[in-house]
Amino acid sequence: MLIQLTYASRASRVLGPADVKDILAASQRNNARAGVTGALCLNHGIFLQQLEGDRAAVNALYHRLLKDSRHKDTAVLDFAEIPHRRFSSWSMGLLGSVEANRQLFLKYSSSAEFDPFSMSTLTLRSFFDEVLQNVRWLE
Repeated sequence: MLIQLTYASRASRVLGPADVKDILAASQRNNARAGVTGALCLNHGIFLQQLEGDRAAVNALYHRLLKDSRHKDTAVLDFAEIPHRRFSSWSMGLLGSVEANRQLFLKYSSSAEFDPFSMSTLTLRSFFDEVLQNVRWLE
């Protein structure tokens, strides 16, 4: 059974470019082995990630994230069974807070700051639909 899990968390400390690069590399490596795909957004110390794959693999990954000292205030925002993967090309894509993505972050936020914790399930799904079509991915 394929599932999709969307969660948000706050960075427990300021993350520099090397930290972000390490997170992305580890995510891509580990997710490819586990058969998990998805997208990670990082904006002003807030992580928003959508994971998809086998239920056991996604749940195991989420439980590892709960133990990761770089995350705090972790919350599941959406969880659903899905008929197919949307991010099948990426073991993990990173959407960063570069200027080219700023309008997208603000389009779906209820305030001037990106706050996925206050987004509805419908808004989160619409956000990730647009992410698939219109973002500048970081490598």
